[in-house]
Amino acid sequence: MAMFCIDSESLDPYFNQAVEEYFLKNFNDNIFMLWRNNNAIIVGKHQNTLAEINVNHVKHRGIKVVRRLTGGGAVFHDLGNINYTFIMGYGKEGAKVDFKKYNQPIIDVLAGLGVKAHFSGRNDILIDDQKFSGNAEHIYHQKQRVLHHGTLLYASEIQDISDALNVNPLKFEGKARKSVRSRVTNISSHLKDDIGVDQFRQKVMNHITEMYPDAIPYQLTVEDKAAIQKLADEKYSTWSWNYGYSPKYGLKKGVKTNGGHVEVHLNVYKGVITELDIFGDFFVNRDIEEVKQALIGLEHRQEAVWNKLKEIKSSEYFNNISEEELVAAFF
Repeated sequence: MAMFCIDSESLDPYFNQAVEEYFLKNFNDNIFMLWRNNNAIIVGKHQNTLAEINVNHVKHRGIKVVRRLTGGGAVFHDLGNINYTFIMGYGKEGAKVDFKKYNQPIIDVLAGLGVKAHFSGRNDILIDDQKFSGNAEHIYHQKQRVLHHGTLLYASEIQDISDALNVNPLKFEGKARKSVRSRVTNISSHLKDDIGVDQFRQKVMNHITEMYPDAIPYQLTVEDKAAIQKLADEKYSTWSWNYGYSPKYGLKKGVKTNGGHVEVHLNVYKGVITELDIFGDFFVNRDIEEVKQALIGLEHRQEAVWNKLKEIKSSEYFNNISEEELVAAFF
């Protein structure tokens, strides 16, 4: 069985997530792929997207948000970060999840560059006590295949990582380092000579081709690209997958407006607002029950809520509170 080695040219996060699913489900050969994304947040399959991202920052910067097939936590990608993917058969049922197997080649490449890295915890690779690689896996039982992928922070903007993500403080409980900035590091910072992201990427690919005698380069065909783009368009770029797939959740948020304090309590299931209450010390011109009823059943999506508030002219219900001020309480 061949090991197809793909050096992906695409920088589109929707396309790149679709590539993984396409090769996982439609091929029987082993796959190794290196790829990069333009600014994007990639959330774990089982995460509540809105709880993981800094919504205003993401919107302002035009950062794409994409849900992946694998579990684990949200990560920020930029062009200083290289991603690697293994898709392989796992054979025996007990040999499915094996993070070290797929991390070791990366540790070996760094050792060749004079950098000592080590596997740590559930799914991280560290230099000293700082993380530069997070990993995740997905098991595709129908074909007994495992998808393993990881990040490689080579020269990422660390500040952008902390600005884009809403970090759960529980993740740092009991740890000396309390911020994303202090816990992560770039590979380039530890090299005697910075060889650049492209040359480092080539060293990783060379190492894999040396490890696997059956490794051969693979270029996406026209048919591959068409099928992958279709999957990207119909799944990975959609609100329903990236946001609506989030588990059932509740949100409570308060905002200060010109008309007083507003606090929104809502429940969301499959991306849709199922229950809603609005509290505060504001004054009303009309019964706001009509506003609440108009929003129940709506997608918990900024654009959808904003458009509905404008449509029903919520500012005519709330005294001295604009639609723009009110929508901020929903996210």
